[in-house]
Amino acid sequence: MTTAAASHAKRKPMPMWDRVRLLLLFAVAFLVIVWAAMADNPLLPFIDSLRIRLVESQWLLWLFGIELLRQVHFLVSEHWSAYHRFWNEKIFGGTDRMVKRRFSDWTRFRIGRLLKIVAIIVLFALVAAQILQTSPVFAVFQLPALIWSALPFILQLAFAFFFIAFQFIGLFWLLSRGGVDTYYPDDIKTRFRDVWGQDHVLERIKENILFLERPEEIERKGGYVPGGILLWGPPGTGKTLMAEAVAGETGRPYVFVDPGAFINMFMGVGILKVKSLFRKLRKLALRYGGVIVFFDEADALGNRGALAQTGPGGPRGMRPAPFHATGCHGFSYLSEDTRLLLAREAMRVAAPDPPAEPARRSRFVMGGLGGGGAGMGTLQALLTELSGLKKPRGLINRWGRRALGMRPKPPPQYRILVMMATNMPEALDEALLRPGRIDRIYKVGYPSKAGRIRTYEGYFAKVPHEITAAQLDKLATITPYTTGATIKDLVNEALIMAIRDSRKVITWRDVLRAKQLKDLGPPEDVEYIERERHAVAVHEGCHAVVAFRVREHMEIDLATIEKGSDYLGMVASIPPEDQFTRWRSEYEADILVSLASLAGERMFFDGDSSSGVSGDLESATTLASFMEGFWGMGSTVSSYSTARRLEVGSPGGGRGAPGKHGESTETMLRKALADRIEDQLSDLLDRAEMILRDNRAAVLALAHALETRKTLSGEDVEAVLSGAKGPMVDGSVYTDPDFLARLEEYHAAVVGAHRGHTGVQIGLPGAQPAPVPASRAISEPEPG
Repeated sequence: MTTAAASHAKRKPMPMWDRVRLLLLFAVAFLVIVWAAMADNPLLPFIDSLRIRLVESQWLLWLFGIELLRQVHFLVSEHWSAYHRFWNEKIFGGTDRMVKRRFSDWTRFRIGRLLKIVAIIVLFALVAAQILQTSPVFAVFQLPALIWSALPFILQLAFAFFFIAFQFIGLFWLLSRGGVDTYYPDDIKTRFRDVWGQDHVLERIKENILFLERPEEIERKGGYVPGGILLWGPPGTGKTLMAEAVAGETGRPYVFVDPGAFINMFMGVGILKVKSLFRKLRKLALRYGGVIVFFDEADALGNRGALAQTGPGGPRGMRPAPFHATGCHGFSYLSEDTRLLLAREAMRVAAPDPPAEPARRSRFVMGGLGGGGAGMGTLQALLTELSGLKKPRGLINRWGRRALGMRPKPPPQYRILVMMATNMPEALDEALLRPGRIDRIYKVGYPSKAGRIRTYEGYFAKVPHEITAAQLDKLATITPYTTGATIKDLVNEALIMAIRDSRKVITWRDVLRAKQLKDLGPPEDVEYIERERHAVAVHEGCHAVVAFRVREHMEIDLATIEKGSDYLGMVASIPPEDQFTRWRSEYEADILVSLASLAGERMFFDGDSSSGVSGDLESATTLASFMEGFWGMGSTVSSYSTARRLEVGSPGGGRGAPGKHGESTETMLRKALADRIEDQLSDLLDRAEMILRDNRAAVLALAHALETRKTLSGEDVEAVLSGAKGPMVDGSVYTDPDFLARLEEYHAAVVGAHRGHTGVQIGLPGAQPAPVPASRAISEPEPG
């Protein structure tokens, strides 16, 4: 027999407690008898009492010896395989096989448990008979009297224990309260008709409601009811409102869990809250046939630092540090996808690989993963409650039936629909997102144009207004990527402006003024000196003219030279329609608009340029880098990230291997990419300069309109550049050759003042009316 086979033939080693527990029981029983004899006769010494009991209680010593011999037998069997096989196969083998054939494991377990209980009762009776000097049967009947006589002492010990324990239990109970609000069916008035702009998500959620109301349709066919839904997306898109609508439509209780409910000072309080919450949910589910629980900002609870498959963007309007430099607000006139890319690159510490095709919103994540949150134990408790085994209900069911040798009744089916919302799904633990806990994950993104129109209709229906259907369509077009919350805020701001002007009805002008205030914020109360004002106007005019001439996928929303908190001027653009694919021509147009400021300043100011073009150059360089190195939109089609990872061109391979001139592969690749980027930017800069040279008069005309009005709508910009009449500016005046000559004369005077740092000797040509305050600068356009 091999060594391995011999080791398998030995008895499995027994834990030390199992080996000595009966010996300790017999020893304690013997000492109790000795102590009882001394208690009856205080003059009896311990040695004499011990000697007397050794004679009178020999049966206990025999039991101790038999147990000791049994343990020696087990010890030998654990180390001697032949000895173990002899007793196990020859002596007890037949009996063991017969018992296993006739009785199941559960029956043998119950019989063994019954024999242990009987043995303990018999041992107690024998010990009590020795103490009370009576028969074992009468000793058992005298047990209540013994307990009654010892009751005062037992109660004192119990009171001391519970008094100390109650302090901690009360403290933790008080700390575990709060953060969970329960709304009963009559308390929720929200319905699906109150949720606008997210019809595609609502359809899928309605399917989950069907399973909650009629679960047998899927369970009788072998399936299970999806019990968890995660709604993720930007803030303000209606995730919480959808959860309330689910509760209102189903007529089930709605339990709202506050984001900070499980963040506590003491470890373990969060676990108690989770256990208490789900006990409450199970009771409500049994009483009402189902319950909806909603965890708002679930990343506060479920963050263990694991990355999910996708991630949403940061808050709308967040801008990276490089674009906060004083000068042209070079971030605003770019398309939304371009802004996404530049923002992510600006926030990236190191970018070894490029991002995938840019999504519709910014996706950079603020802050680190892990840390904070509700604690690891709280999350584990939540995971256990979401998918763990549910224990049988009731003390009688759990303990009474087990005491009688019966299996407890299984727990009922709890109809609990768990809904969670977050704008940071990448912070959620993957264990929380697995099927069985969170079965369905829906993105609640920015509403489409049709969804925005429906949302505007819903909120405008609640206030007095004079907005037509054509104007609503226009408003939905010029406010892309707005959420339900921002739309509600915009309508409310328009109402405030109407009330401020002592009017009872919202007009189109109020809406546009509210939009301008929300987009730009209140302008700073500062005035430019004349030459700086003209330089800023020319700078923004170059952006606007090139954008108007070459960019078809975006429309100019507004242009301003009013100084804001982090910009001197701005040209903002919007997409006229929802678009999900970007093309090379569109990125080239974005770069042309970015480079227009540098080309324009050099052209209009005799080769001079300002530091305000820094953000524009960074935007252009970043876009060109991705076009040349990653997207196949440049002079080559190879991927820079792949070439660097595989070290293409490195002789013999090896990371950082030297090239022909002793340079590393990384250096060679960077130089080659930098040369291609510079070539592309130089070509596009020449194109931008050519466009501006052909439209010199248009730039000066738009600069004049900006200096006069400070802020122009996109329709006014178009009116100036096309020589037509706009809502606020009559662009036909800029078709007059004499007036254009006066603009050239004024510009030459500004250039001279700029060169000599002196004041402008002539005044701004006064073809337009006097400037009006920016808050009243936008009048009502024609409908549509």
